[in-house]
Amino acid sequence: MKSARTCRVGVIGYGAIGVPVVAGITTGRVTGAVLEGIISRSPLRSAPAKQLDLTEALECCDLLVECAGQEALVEHAEVVLRAGVDLLVTSIGALADREFSKQLNAAGPGRLFLTSGAVGGLDLLSSGARAGGYDRVTITTTKLPGSLVQPWMNEALVEEIRNVRGPLDVYEGSAAEAALLFPKSLNAGAAVAIAVNNWDAVTVRVRADPAAELTSHVIEASGTIGEYRFEIRNKPSEDNPRTSGVVPFAVLRSLESIIGGRGGLI
Repeated sequence: MKSARTCRVGVIGYGAIGVPVVAGITTGRVTGAVLEGIISRSPLRSAPAKQLDLTEALECCDLLVECAGQEALVEHAEVVLRAGVDLLVTSIGALADREFSKQLNAAGPGRLFLTSGAVGGLDLLSSGARAGGYDRVTITTTKLPGSLVQPWMNEALVEEIRNVRGPLDVYEGSAAEAALLFPKSLNAGAAVAIAVNNWDAVTVRVRADPAAELTSHVIEASGTIGEYRFEIRNKPSEDNPRTSGVVPFAVLRSLESIIGGRGGLI
């Protein structure tokens, strides 16, 4: 029988996603994973692992998990991969930057992995894309208004979003543009675009709704292989309403699949 290998893991970021990911690893929820440390710009207090800088992490880790946002990914990803360390990414919206994506695809020998995050159905969407592609792909994301306000918005739009009393569509465009305009809120659209292998073919609608107790993603696709519709309704993270509470657990599942400690659904 093949024995599970041990994988030395480091976590970049210790916030709404990083904290539960670290807890999951340290409590043995990922077979074969051993936490070496946490990479964080801020001093850590009462963390269950030592704080590392990136250089230290690259010397002692087999895999790093990015839980720190697009800026951290852009800053560190290529260095990690070129050092021969694998990288599991949560902030996949950063890959909407075509030049950055090309750089990462060319980097190595470390491997780049992307977690599904808060979105389901990506396996089926990816399979359909291989079978002949799609005529239409849309994702409509509905969140609480306050989580959708962005620095680029003018004052009038910000006021409209903050004072809205019912559903309000605040954006519609390509997945590539949406991922860059809403860097902390729309990894779901990026995940769909990556699954169907076409950033420009995916239309993203962003809807603000003060009654949205759950974050909703409605994905619709039609093509030569069939028609699909998925609706995902996630509870927002208690620590950061811009992300869904399920994301850290998607990261843990992805991590276990990478390590290959045991078989299961892939």
